[in-house]
Amino acid sequence: MHPLLRFTLDLFEPIPAPLPETKAPKIRPRVKPTQLAVPPATSVGQAVHFRHPHASREVRLGHALVAYEFKRGQRRSIGFSVGPHGLAVRAPKWVPLVEVDAALQDKSAWILRKLQEVRERHARLAEHTIDWRDGASLPFLGQNLVLKLDPEHACANAELMTSEPCDPSRVLRLSLPHHASPDQIRDVVQAWLMRQARQVFQQRLDHFAPLLGVQWKKLALSNAGTRWGSAKSDGSIRLNWRLVHFNRSVLDYVVAHELSHLREMNHSPRFWDTVQSVLPNYAALRQQLKSEAAPRWS
Repeated sequence: MHPLLRFTLDLFEPIPAPLPETKAPKIRPRVKPTQLAVPPATSVGQAVHFRHPHASREVRLGHALVAYEFKRGQRRSIGFSVGPHGLAVRAPKWVPLVEVDAALQDKSAWILRKLQEVRERHARLAEHTIDWRDGASLPFLGQNLVLKLDPEHACANAELMTSEPCDPSRVLRLSLPHHASPDQIRDVVQAWLMRQARQVFQQRLDHFAPLLGVQWKKLALSNAGTRWGSAKSDGSIRLNWRLVHFNRSVLDYVVAHELSHLREMNHSPRFWDTVQSVLPNYAALRQQLKSEAAPRWS
């Protein structure tokens, strides 16, 4: 690994096997600080483009042309991070650009994999954006839920109804007029989902806590955009209410994950052994959580 290189890991990602290291070329081209380091394009296949909205430099990594945000600062090492906007690179003020380019090449496989994951996630989110209207559908605990506006249904703001036996969907009847705005529909549905989330989370916390030999003290619902849960040593648990979009087994993984932190406040092998003690297939559930996109709330 390049002595100046440091890269970020996903929140719930167990410590991965180290990526194979590639040796830096013995002779490196001299690059002036004002130039863009763009090696010749590969002749195999068509180049893929990734561009950060605040890109100031670009580099060709294999088949991909990557435009990235580059900043210098008071730090000891080169740092890479791949977020929703693309690749960002941070480097110490004293490190020459040729060293930055070499570090990018050394970890090109990791960078391209993360950039592709971000692109695929954006595509899934676009496909799953909810259209807030009568007849719209969204997943609830792994099953399809259909919204129905019913101004005559005045006993509650929202109520889950049983569908036809041959129809796998369920109907969420909303006490709203047919001309209700998308914002009104969204707010009523969100309030109902959050009530369901609290009930389901409490049930699963009570189920897994005795199995793990821990006690949770407080549950709070989170609305974070990228984090599914967190735990504090005092027994406080925060869970993202959007987890109710997933099936129960995936939800159980996050619950067991956070409760396991009450025993191991880290992601060490002992922590993952704790998770595995109650969910032997946790790795598959974790991968499912990462690969499946929850609906996008516009």
